[in-house]
Amino acid sequence: MMAQQNDFSRGSVPRNIMSLALPMTAAQLVNVLYSVVDRIYLGHLPESDSLALTGLGITMPIVSILMGFANLCGTGGAPLCSISRGQGDDREAERVMGNAFVLLLILGAASTAFFLALKRPILYLFGASPDTFPYADGYMSIYLCGTLFVMISLGMNPFINAQGFGRTGMMTVLLGAAVNIALDPVLIFVLRMGVRGAALATVFSQALSAAWVLLFLTGKRAILRLRRENLRLDKGRTVKIVSLGLSGFFVNITNSLVQVVCNATLQYYGGDLYVGVMTIINSIREVFIMPVQGLTNGSQPVAGYNYGARLYSRVRQSIRFSVGATVAYSLLFWLTAMALPEPLIRIFKDDPAIIQAGVPALRVYFSLFLFMSLQIAGQGVFVGLGKSRQAVFFSLLRKAIINAPLTVLLAMWMGAEGVFTAEAVSQLIGGLACFTTMYVTVYRPLGRLEDGAEAF
Repeated sequence: MMAQQNDFSRGSVPRNIMSLALPMTAAQLVNVLYSVVDRIYLGHLPESDSLALTGLGITMPIVSILMGFANLCGTGGAPLCSISRGQGDDREAERVMGNAFVLLLILGAASTAFFLALKRPILYLFGASPDTFPYADGYMSIYLCGTLFVMISLGMNPFINAQGFGRTGMMTVLLGAAVNIALDPVLIFVLRMGVRGAALATVFSQALSAAWVLLFLTGKRAILRLRRENLRLDKGRTVKIVSLGLSGFFVNITNSLVQVVCNATLQYYGGDLYVGVMTIINSIREVFIMPVQGLTNGSQPVAGYNYGARLYSRVRQSIRFSVGATVAYSLLFWLTAMALPEPLIRIFKDDPAIIQAGVPALRVYFSLFLFMSLQIAGQGVFVGLGKSRQAVFFSLLRKAIINAPLTVLLAMWMGAEGVFTAEAVSQLIGGLACFTTMYVTVYRPLGRLEDGAEAF
């Protein structure tokens, strides 16, 4: 009965997508609250001015890298599970999930050891100053001790969603976020732990989320279960997971690269003030971009399942719906950012200097956000259909090839404003390039195939 219920080859395609996308979007939004709520609380610490908020912003590239490793396994394995399910091969789907889990554990342990050993030079490389380093160091020292919890909760939750259990996947995040939000004010303000309290609350809440994921995936409700016999790494299967997961991995790694370049450049041209402004803008971006990613992630299991079942007309329907919904939402966010920049900034810091520098920077940064949504939609199609090369290329194109070099070049010409302008330009070029390629190489060829035919 359960497998029949989660058969994406039947029923309305938009309804199938939204049944996953709505809870996944809610989960994505709540997941962002882990770090965003930390920044809101720390931004209002009276004794730290804006240094605590800026120090936390310095740690964001490291957090992004850790999330990248989780995405390497989650976004690499989950679409392969959906395709295998569509082909009727649940046994292979379980093997993929088991291999992804072992890979998560290995990467989590290795990254924890690496960043703990090189924490000080890395934080200074990422833009810390003598004033902000104590805050960045205090946060990361505790956060890194919970890396495995973060990796399991983020990396294995996509396998719950891939089986059609969107609400259960949402609960993974809701459980941890509720605990994090409740613990933050107690640890930060009541017990006067500051940034260490924020990190401890995050680690504890992620541990609860990880436990929830593992209980479900080893329990009787799951269609695909995490079984001991599937925990032995297979070279061919691991290569497939990593190849497809490199797209999600490079999204986070290139985000981290750009954050490092931006923080270092802003530290040189504008000091701690502009690093704090970028921290706030990145926080706003994370919150508002989550529904876009939720829609994309919700469409991937549906598209992948029907692609595996050779129902190409339904794959095209999923692409049309996800792209249309993504663009419509992005337009609403763009209007909000252009009309209400100051209230958005005041959520994090009610400081005249931050607001004066932040309002024009925010408007420039988000001026071409609509094109960024096209990249997310197009790249989501590549990942959902298992097309790893295209997904990886466009992950690298916008951030590593366009954004990072342009940040340095425009800053030499325009100062701190050039950093925010570089982001807008990269959104325009990267978004158009990715979406156009997806349309020409995937959407149109699918239209020439009859259902049941061999895919291109």
